[in-house]
Amino acid sequence: MADDDPGAGPQSGRFDIGAIAAALPAHATTMLVDTYLTDRPAASARVFRVYRPTPAHYHAGCDEYLCVLSGRGTFWIGDASDEATFGPGQLLFFERGIVHALPTLTEEPVVFLSVDTPRRAPTDVIFVDPATGSAESFMARNAKPDRA
Repeated sequence: MADDDPGAGPQSGRFDIGAIAAALPAHATTMLVDTYLTDRPAASARVFRVYRPTPAHYHAGCDEYLCVLSGRGTFWIGDASDEATFGPGQLLFFERGIVHALPTLTEEPVVFLSVDTPRRAPTDVIFVDPATGSAESFMARNAKPDRA
């Protein structure tokens, strides 16, 4: 779905989250790959898999709710001294502008159900240190096409 076309898609639905998560690729060159379930101006819902540690970053336009579906690792919100483990069944929440990171993956696949309020544009990711990432390296949908 294009960044400039939120609101397209189903008005309601039932989603097989396990099947959606299983369909995500086993490997990626980006930090994560996602699939939108809903994409409305008020909120978007996605399933995404994390493939490697995610450096400190924040989102300027939305609050984010992350429900851990599978995998384990560490996550911090606000400050690296807040680092703690996460696992299936836990919910992580942070408001827009709050710096967060996922420094370690200890059990894969690491898959989240994410609800962003309001909708988070796929390019809304700001790395604290721009040398550690960009919108293109963060999410597969933002990656530049391989011209090979």
